[in-house]
Amino acid sequence: MTANGDHTAAVPIHATPLPPQTEEDAERRRHRRPARRPKTPATPVDVAAAAGPRPSRSMPPPARPDSRLDHAAAAQAGTRLSCPLLPTPSRVEPRGPVVGTAPGGAPRRLFFQPHWTEHVVEDALKRGTVFTGKLRVNAHNRNEAYCTIDGIPVDILITGTAQNRAIEGDIVAITVDPVVYWTRMKGQNIASNPAPGGVSVSREASETNGNHSLKKGQADASCRFEKCSNGQPVPDKMHNHHKNSGFSQAVMCENGHAIVPENYEGLDEGNTESARALQRICSVICSHPSRRPTGKVVSVIKKSPRRGAVVGFLAPFSEFPDGEQRNQMNMQGSKRMNHIASSSLTGLLHLLPTDPKFPQMIVSVSTLPDSIRQRLKEGGIAIEKELVGAQIDDWNEESPYPWARVLQLFGKGGQVETHMDAILFENEICGTQFLSKSMACLPDASWKIPQEELAARKDLRNVLTFTIDPPTASDLDDAISIETLSGGIVRIGVHIADVSYFVHPETTLDAEAQTRSTSIYILRRKVSMLPSRLSEELVSLNPGVDRLAFSVIWDIDPRGRIVNRWIGHTIIFSCCKLSYDLVQDLISSDANQFRSAAASLQVHGMLKQEDIIKSLRCLYEISKNLKDIRFKAGALSLDTSKLMILFDEDGAPCDSYRYKRNDACFIVEELMLLANMAAAEVISNAFPDCALLRRHPEPNPRKLREFEAFCAKNGFELDSSSSGQLHLSICRIKEELQDDPVLFDILMFYASKQMQSAEYFCTGDVISKDDWAHYALSVPLYTHFTSPLRRYPDIIVHRTLSAVIEAEQMYLKQREISTGRNGVKTKYCESVDRCFTGLQFSKDAAETKEGREALSAAAKKFMVPNSDCLGGAAEYCNERKWASRRAEEAGQKLYMWALLKRNETMVSNARVLGVGPRFMSVYVPKLSMERRIYYDEVEGLSTEWLEATGTLVLDACRNKPAQRRGSQFKCSRAIEEVAVVVNPSELMFSEDKDEPGAIEAGGPAAADSVLLSDDAVKADVAPAALPLVIRYLSDIPVVLHAIGGEDSPVDIGVRLYISSYFK
Repeated sequence: MTANGDHTAAVPIHATPLPPQTEEDAERRRHRRPARRPKTPATPVDVAAAAGPRPSRSMPPPARPDSRLDHAAAAQAGTRLSCPLLPTPSRVEPRGPVVGTAPGGAPRRLFFQPHWTEHVVEDALKRGTVFTGKLRVNAHNRNEAYCTIDGIPVDILITGTAQNRAIEGDIVAITVDPVVYWTRMKGQNIASNPAPGGVSVSREASETNGNHSLKKGQADASCRFEKCSNGQPVPDKMHNHHKNSGFSQAVMCENGHAIVPENYEGLDEGNTESARALQRICSVICSHPSRRPTGKVVSVIKKSPRRGAVVGFLAPFSEFPDGEQRNQMNMQGSKRMNHIASSSLTGLLHLLPTDPKFPQMIVSVSTLPDSIRQRLKEGGIAIEKELVGAQIDDWNEESPYPWARVLQLFGKGGQVETHMDAILFENEICGTQFLSKSMACLPDASWKIPQEELAARKDLRNVLTFTIDPPTASDLDDAISIETLSGGIVRIGVHIADVSYFVHPETTLDAEAQTRSTSIYILRRKVSMLPSRLSEELVSLNPGVDRLAFSVIWDIDPRGRIVNRWIGHTIIFSCCKLSYDLVQDLISSDANQFRSAAASLQVHGMLKQEDIIKSLRCLYEISKNLKDIRFKAGALSLDTSKLMILFDEDGAPCDSYRYKRNDACFIVEELMLLANMAAAEVISNAFPDCALLRRHPEPNPRKLREFEAFCAKNGFELDSSSSGQLHLSICRIKEELQDDPVLFDILMFYASKQMQSAEYFCTGDVISKDDWAHYALSVPLYTHFTSPLRRYPDIIVHRTLSAVIEAEQMYLKQREISTGRNGVKTKYCESVDRCFTGLQFSKDAAETKEGREALSAAAKKFMVPNSDCLGGAAEYCNERKWASRRAEEAGQKLYMWALLKRNETMVSNARVLGVGPRFMSVYVPKLSMERRIYYDEVEGLSTEWLEATGTLVLDACRNKPAQRRGSQFKCSRAIEEVAVVVNPSELMFSEDKDEPGAIEAGGPAAADSVLLSDDAVKADVAPAALPLVIRYLSDIPVVLHAIGGEDSPVDIGVRLYISSYFK
């Protein structure tokens, strides 16, 4: 059954009830022949697609205007037309008619339902007639949006004007429709478009490594595309990645942000109407598994921050997609529109957002910045080529489109710098210089470590210490030390730059760091969280100088077990800066690589090269033990190779290659994970209500079952009962697919999409400690401690950990005084010298009067935020982290677009992930990217879809197809938009070239290169011959190319690569 009613049309709402309707009645009504158009003039036709693009053939057809009543209007009329599963809503205050009167008695037209008032929504939430969640819009079809409601296992579909002026990311209140209006599920919920949270598992491990090359190397950055056409993921908070399961309408899978904090099972069903409503909905969903619930927005509770950061192209108002809609806009009663319409059509401009999830917008010329208006008057620019930043000012029920105001002009589209500035604006990233007041918080150039710090801290300057970073890294925030003790015990230390010593709470520098929240690394551009004077000089753990550090030190036995731990402030001296590749060569068994690496090793201080090399090999063995222990405990890894972009001397992208992390990366990763877990354990035990931790929720069971079915379809058995079992299953599948690495990449690609995103949280906000756990790492407690130069949450954790250390010292000093008075030293006192930071937390000590007083005083001294403040800070840090991820991935896509534009095309093999009568979805292994190829209504190309066998046959149209009289068929696209067609007689295979497409010295191996010379690639990937038979998982040749940029969003297009004599 298709969605209908006010899902697709904004119509006047009448208060008369509809007769009861069965599913058969609804189906008959849907197929009923529409009424013949009257010959006499009638009321202006409704704008069915006012809030979005014209529906495609796969969208639900428009419904009859009177097919459904508005829930609140029906309640006002005394009828019961909300979901029959829910309690009958009580009377609500009138919200105004959809067709009413304007001042002066003139009729006015409303395109949308007025939003409910705040207290009406609150009352409806309590009664269970309204639910809340974050709106997620389908990037392929803006007419479709989804909302996740906590406690309901299926996303709610919201189509057309039922979205009621809500946009991507808004927190909305929705009503659920009666089951008779629910749509049919569209197959298996393995969608063809990836989800933003999919990178969380592999990212989470790599991000623990504060100096990982993919984070700190400006020229060594990942370019892995895991999003839809615009590459702009909207990360989520707390909830699962739900996708429209239909292949023909795959949905971008951003997580919902449901406000209801608990599942319906955990609510007191005897006392809450909302709990009973959730239970009834879940029961009906279980009894109708083939139906997807539908609903509509009745209010916007919290507007998305993205309303204030819209990027798009200006276009003349005369180029409005629908002239009839423009006439409707000029006729309706909005004072603002009447004012503009009375001036002239040139007083309006059209704004086309680059993000397809945003609606088209209207801009008044009068609101443009003076400089832009002046240039428009002089005719000095082509407005349709200008990329601008804007904000949504207003969208009332009388307007089918939102009104926007241009804030910034970035410049001509198609230029990398222009689009990069737009990416920063769109994600609200501050790329300007630091405030002078912030810089005044830093010590002057003559600063040296004070003597009191030398006396108060543990001196580790004589211990062998070094950093491991990419060669381009300049902000070194972590170092590693190693000592060999008796009995085979090895003492390993992780030393983190002591940023909190310089960044004090309630200072301008702290406020600006918190506002920025994270450093952004977009290939060749870096936006720092802290001034370079601090991050690259005063605090950076550069070799050959003394530095203040915050250290975690373990004693580890030969079997990898931790026998002792110390946490505190230190002074260190790094003897050398190592790169990942250099470390890999030093621990390699290859003699030539070792000799070359050893010759380039520079050591500061009294230590020798042999000491460094011996220590690195020892660390490598210990890290392998730690990794084995972690995975035996149930950890999950979905790590895959990533696409890297290389730049020439002028800074332009010139090539790319696949990058796989080496053993040197895992040395650092294991130790950083260990330090983060130690910090989480200490601060959560000492401050159980106000510790900042990081959690990774378990995947939605339904999504995992769907992934299991996806694997079973391909002949693989998957056990997803736990993260550990899932990891073992993936390892077994990898062994089975040694001969088909592409299929394994696809499985990993989908596996990562089933994961939720990790998030920061305040322990006081999450009651159950079971919800504190980190699913992928399989640990009960985790936080971020190791990268305070680029993550503000790490600074908060440093301050909290400093408070715990201070409280421990205060408590132990008080105990010494007490025992000194009594003249008795108890066994208990001897065993609690590290009662708060040791391997065993002393709960007895923390609950004593002295312990409580010490913790309270230390928290006040270091200004540890309370749970209310910390919860808000955690939410803000999550938003900033997701924004930085969007920016990084959009920047990577931009540079890949520029690379393809420079090379014109790239030919590659692709694997078909899904195929249907209109389009296919293909996975390009070289780019870890999924794209669609549409082939319906293409001139010169015939398609035959055999649904029984799931087979598509593409062939050249040798004769012009006959048109039936009255047929609506129209070939709307040329074949060049779908395929690169070459004549077989023109193909030249360069057999005389021994090394086609060889890379210059210093670049990646040819086997790893993605972009090679055109002739070389075509020699390796032959075009497919027509007729072409395509099935699920077929290998097909494709051509990738850059599209858009000058007057539309940048994107990477995919076309078929075929040969035909009919060219």
